[in-house]
Amino acid sequence: MKLTDMTIEEMCTTTEKQSFDRKSAKIEATAIATPMIAFANADGGLLAVGIEDNGEITGIDDYAKNINEILRAGYDFCQPSIFIEKEAVDCIDKNGNANHILLIKIPQSADMHVNHRDEAFLRVGDRSKKLTFDERMELMYSKGMRFYEDEPVYRSTLDDIDMEFVAKYCEKIGYGKTPEEYIKQNKDYIVNVAGRQEMSGAAIMMFGKEPQRFFPRSRVRFIRYEGTEAKVGAEMNVIKDKMFQGRILDLVEQTIEYVRTQIKEHTYLGPDARFVTEPEYPEFAWKEIIVNAIAHRDYSIKGTDIQIKMFDDHITVESPGTLPGTVRLNNMREIHFSRNPKMAQLLHEYEYVREFGEGVDRMYREMEEAGLPEPEYKTVAFMVHATIKNKKYLVGSEATTPQVNPQDKKQVTPQDKILEFCKIPRSKNEIVAYMGYKDPRYFTKEYMKPLLKNGELVMTIPDKPNSKNQKYVTKK
Repeated sequence: MKLTDMTIEEMCTTTEKQSFDRKSAKIEATAIATPMIAFANADGGLLAVGIEDNGEITGIDDYAKNINEILRAGYDFCQPSIFIEKEAVDCIDKNGNANHILLIKIPQSADMHVNHRDEAFLRVGDRSKKLTFDERMELMYSKGMRFYEDEPVYRSTLDDIDMEFVAKYCEKIGYGKTPEEYIKQNKDYIVNVAGRQEMSGAAIMMFGKEPQRFFPRSRVRFIRYEGTEAKVGAEMNVIKDKMFQGRILDLVEQTIEYVRTQIKEHTYLGPDARFVTEPEYPEFAWKEIIVNAIAHRDYSIKGTDIQIKMFDDHITVESPGTLPGTVRLNNMREIHFSRNPKMAQLLHEYEYVREFGEGVDRMYREMEEAGLPEPEYKTVAFMVHATIKNKKYLVGSEATTPQVNPQDKKQVTPQDKILEFCKIPRSKNEIVAYMGYKDPRYFTKEYMKPLLKNGELVMTIPDKPNSKNQKYVTKK
């Protein structure tokens, strides 16, 4: 089987890079184990043995004994063993003689590999980087060999858990024992450390009274910019800057409810003379990139928050951490890996994570069905950036879009929807459900109180504002 489409000339002249390296056939087996380990710990790669660093072909035919040792390096000097594919390719060496180059293909591995001296390496650009202890731990977290959410949180105790919230969660999942028993008897929420008991990161983020006391940057920051790019200094164009914190469920609910108020809807007269209302982004798409960021961020990275940046033509969510496990940019529609499986399970119970593994693919489909560009993902240093674009982006790119008569086009706000819905008297619960909100207190504060204050919405029983029969109606 052919291992590469590269020509021999390309192998000799191309710059050594993330997925390719060349080595002399004289290299010791212990030394070639280093790039093997580095490739396996990263995204895999190809070694061309028999080509010197300067690109000269010296071949492998005169080094049969050493080549045999090289082929055993993945077994003899890598722990756990690395299983390779190999191919001998005909070539002409620098002396004009017929010879061979040995190609060794190293697959990406779900394990973290070390050499016989317990040293771990990772391919970074054109070199094999030796990892520090902290970097090794981070690699193990990213590969799912260990989960940071299971690590003990220093100086945390059972008193830091909100048992009232745990009780509500137990009721939701049908757990029949007490909330204290749930924490003590399930999922290693309590970790024994040097004779003392500490709570796991998952327990603090899922059930903690004050998660940000232990994870100060486990927050979500929403920034709204005017225009299509961020500006600084005298041209700074930030028009909204909100911060959300709390348990992981709080983060999801608060963020989604606020972002919903920032998503524009356009109503226009359709071809059948009926009004059509379209959001600028499919709801599933913008929710998915937010929930994914909160559920799968790397909580071991403590220097930054999740950031949601909204522009006139796109939304970008920046989440701390690299792509986890074996997920890569070219397979993320098919491969699912949860960096924080316990936190993801809680969000699944509350129906924010619908079906494990299908969210990203569905998001691509919904963006396509809406006539919008496909989502874009990229990794920048230790952050994953997810971007979705609206039709303003298409217009800015000179793409053809259906033209709508300006006088037929009207932006519909949440307040407009409430007033339209309340043309007949409605209870608060009916209004909250209709608008798709889960937190009545937040909804009342943000929308209903302002409408009541300015007189656009009135109570049907004004002298008894807290009556169980209270309803609200649009003032005529």
